[in-house]
Amino acid sequence: MLTVMNKIIDTIKQNYILLIVVLLAGILTGRVISGRPGDASSSITEPDEHPGHDHVSEDPSTWTCSMHPQIKQDSPGDCPICGMDLVPLSTLVIGTDVLADDEIMLSEAAIGIAEIQTSIIGRGRPGKEIYLQGRVVPDETRMTMVTARFAGRIEKLHVNFTGEKVIKGEKLATVYSPELVTAQKELLEAIEIKDSHPTIYRAARSKLKLWDLSEEQISMIEDGTEPIIYFDVLAAQAGTVMERYVASGDYIGEGEPLFMLNDLDHLWVVFDAYEEDLPWIRTGDRMDFSIRSVPGVKLSGKVSFIDPFINGKTRTAGLRVEVDNTVDRIKPGMFAGGKIISSASLYHGSLLIPKSSVLWTGERSIVYVRQPDRVNPVFSYREIELGPDAGDYYVVEDGIEEGEIVATNGVFKIDAAAQLEGKKSMMNPEGGKVSPDHDHGSMDMVDTKTETNHEQLTEMSGNRAPAAFKKQMTGVYDAYIYMKDAFVSSDASAVSKKAEQVLESLGKVDMDLLRGDAHTEWIDQLGVLENTLRSINAMKDIAEQRKSFLAMNNTLYKTVKEFGIDRDTVYYQYCPMAHNDRGGYWLSNEKEIRNPYFGNMMLKCGEVRDTIIRNSGDF
Repeated sequence: MLTVMNKIIDTIKQNYILLIVVLLAGILTGRVISGRPGDASSSITEPDEHPGHDHVSEDPSTWTCSMHPQIKQDSPGDCPICGMDLVPLSTLVIGTDVLADDEIMLSEAAIGIAEIQTSIIGRGRPGKEIYLQGRVVPDETRMTMVTARFAGRIEKLHVNFTGEKVIKGEKLATVYSPELVTAQKELLEAIEIKDSHPTIYRAARSKLKLWDLSEEQISMIEDGTEPIIYFDVLAAQAGTVMERYVASGDYIGEGEPLFMLNDLDHLWVVFDAYEEDLPWIRTGDRMDFSIRSVPGVKLSGKVSFIDPFINGKTRTAGLRVEVDNTVDRIKPGMFAGGKIISSASLYHGSLLIPKSSVLWTGERSIVYVRQPDRVNPVFSYREIELGPDAGDYYVVEDGIEEGEIVATNGVFKIDAAAQLEGKKSMMNPEGGKVSPDHDHGSMDMVDTKTETNHEQLTEMSGNRAPAAFKKQMTGVYDAYIYMKDAFVSSDASAVSKKAEQVLESLGKVDMDLLRGDAHTEWIDQLGVLENTLRSINAMKDIAEQRKSFLAMNNTLYKTVKEFGIDRDTVYYQYCPMAHNDRGGYWLSNEKEIRNPYFGNMMLKCGEVRDTIIRNSGDF
């Protein structure tokens, strides 16, 4: 429970930092101007004249934090909790109308100052633009394995290297086979008695056909008087040699693989789709994409297959798009970026709500609904259940009805006013006045009884990797820090270049330095790191790069802890608002938070979740 509450508090702190202090003060001022609802001439009066009013302060020289109203100082300055500028605390008069615990009333003046806007909830056909990253792979349906149909010895290779193109019927190798020589002799003997024993003749001929000899080769044997000693292995299809399994002089057994051929005139592009995108994708959807190595060329195709399994490491499923490559511009291994504009029929006619209306705490989705038939604007706190993300909208599963009006702009300001009045709010769903002993904005929830902190202290493993491996991994980690700083700067081009440098450092790590389980674990971790870094390097959009960055950090954290690096301290940091409020981690040399998922937008959003220190045995 404390973990959930702390996550909620983390999220709220960062969102409230986005509030414009002047506008919030304007809301309070608007309430002062409006006075009691329905009485335009009402004005602020002394406390002894209206003992029923709740006066927060009568001293215009008192300064407070709009985010933490429990802070009060007699001079301007910074909030000791969040660092925001303090603002003058004006007298706040609460109207005498009876409002429900979940309702907050604002004057028309406050509505205008705070730029609060509303929208009517309706039904529609939700659509979503989905951006995906992928890679070119060979078409598996056009692969052919050339195998040995008979035992023998490779006398000569006509195809000596992988990547060589061949045509159908072209010689691949020449083989000497004693078994084949014997079978030819049986055919020559059967020819002499084929009129009297046609069954024997047909059996001898069929035996050679089963060994993959062509009609032309069998006719040559029949026309001769002696067996042919050397036979050619021919290409069954045109294509490119993907693998060569034998060398000249090798002895081969029946059924052994000789070559792998693939027709590269037709390729697949496999895109990775995250779990939350899958409800919007169907086979047959149009995909517009481009290949990074073929600039200026726009390609399109249809989704022909969706992988039925989710990759447990990347949490993605593969989407297959087929592409023609007769002009030989595209090569397997190239990176691609694509877009699907989807409108899933499953959600046609669903209730839609603008994303800007929703305050999301991690467990609860909250909106403010304007109440009809009120003299003054009244908004009620409402928890709703959201369905899939639909671009600029969410599909609504429950909690709101068609035709209701919700706030779509200035929602945080309404929630802040509700908090100040002790009404139900995003961070205080039960309502009640804010306690001065309860810090709603710090990274930890503090009261007079307990203090909870997420941070833990972890020691790097000192015996799983030798010093040479740790030194090589230190180079990877240092390159990672430069990439992380590029994320902080929100510079997509720099991120791509730094990702390439991390990959280069990763390529210098010698996995043979590890033994046993450590070697196996590193291979798994290496696969995740390489795949995510290649994706980051190939992408041009910082938001998409951050998705892959998110996927790699848990693995790198595990690597640093399990194998160690030559650094005294590494901070594992967390922002609850990253990845659409699902949360995201990163590693840092500094305890100070510099958020790579939001950059200057919310530079200080986050906290230290783990401090990893060098193992004492490494000193």
